[in-house]
Amino acid sequence: MGIMKIRQVSAAERADLVFPLTAYAFEPTVEFEALREKYRRRMRYFEHVTTLVAEEDGSARACVGAYPMVQNVRGQVLDMAGVSSVASDPGSRRKGYVRELLWQLLRQMRDQGAVVSTLYPFRPSFYGRFGYVGMPRQRRISFAPGGLPRVELPGHVERVRFSEGFDDYVGLLRRVCAATHGFALFDELRTSESREDKVWVALARTVDGEVSGALAYEITNFGDELKGRDLLATGPMGRALVLEFLGRHVDQVRRVSLTAGTDVVPELWGTDLEVSVSGLVDFPTHGGPMARVLDMRGLTGIGSGDGDVTVEVVDDEFVGGVHRLVGEGGRLSVTHGGVSRARLSVAGLSALVYGVLDPVDVVARGLGVIENSAIDVLRSMFPRKMPYLFADF
Repeated sequence: MGIMKIRQVSAAERADLVFPLTAYAFEPTVEFEALREKYRRRMRYFEHVTTLVAEEDGSARACVGAYPMVQNVRGQVLDMAGVSSVASDPGSRRKGYVRELLWQLLRQMRDQGAVVSTLYPFRPSFYGRFGYVGMPRQRRISFAPGGLPRVELPGHVERVRFSEGFDDYVGLLRRVCAATHGFALFDELRTSESREDKVWVALARTVDGEVSGALAYEITNFGDELKGRDLLATGPMGRALVLEFLGRHVDQVRRVSLTAGTDVVPELWGTDLEVSVSGLVDFPTHGGPMARVLDMRGLTGIGSGDGDVTVEVVDDEFVGGVHRLVGEGGRLSVTHGGVSRARLSVAGLSALVYGVLDPVDVVARGLGVIENSAIDVLRSMFPRKMPYLFADF
């Protein structure tokens, strides 16, 4: 058995070193060769991706990658590492190769400025060892368009091919990201890959022409389904304009489906709307996203309720230590030192920061020990607030 070596590889090398591992792990066997050529053509969009491989005897045995992204965390848009391409050859599994790769990847991404990190797990318990905590999975909504209200609204919807509406769509994404907790976006290079997607996009415009809502979608067939991606809007009017547009398809499609965050209540979109909402989570194919904090000081400035509490984060090389957290004027500040009133794992800390768990839930889940006097303070500073990740990688 040879010695395992870790090295960073370029986008050009991914097709030869990373593709065989990820294709075996995630793709159908019969499509292997066709997918390789498609993968090779895509690599120009991966120039900014940090990719690490573990090599043994001159062959790549395992790989990991991270997209440079941004994410809104309680009102502050932070640099984020989107971890993906985690795979290993079956003969090299259970040897710790992926574990070593992931720790090195997180170190590099933190050194490059990433404050937080997210991923989609094949099994959450595996990534729980790296400090990640679960976030809600986006919901898939399906309904018959005939149940939507028919009203005249100020503004209009423009339907164009995605390539034509791409710049307006991306501009809306950035505004939604700036306003939506948990929302994450790729960098400009990676985002540009989708410009030529063969779908329609409905752009809702206000009376002054600003894009206030959008839905990218395709129609599977006459009398079948209008299959949408994420319903995006800067406010209620943008969403209402898109929904009114969808209602105009009542005699063309049987169902409309789309994706939205957990705070959306589609049963209130219409009086007689028959709707189903699903959020499938299973493993390894449909894991809900997970997140963790990589840099405590980088959290300075995120939204926070009033309060002052010192916590100790244990067993983590990135955010371990004693930190004083002060919420004042709606913003958080972070300094070192003090007498701690809570002892948290990094997953417990991340659960509070992302708003997915109440302090009592953190204790009940075994993610920390919190003094009674600190529970209400932490609850006030980090109220429950469900994140909407949006980006899929």
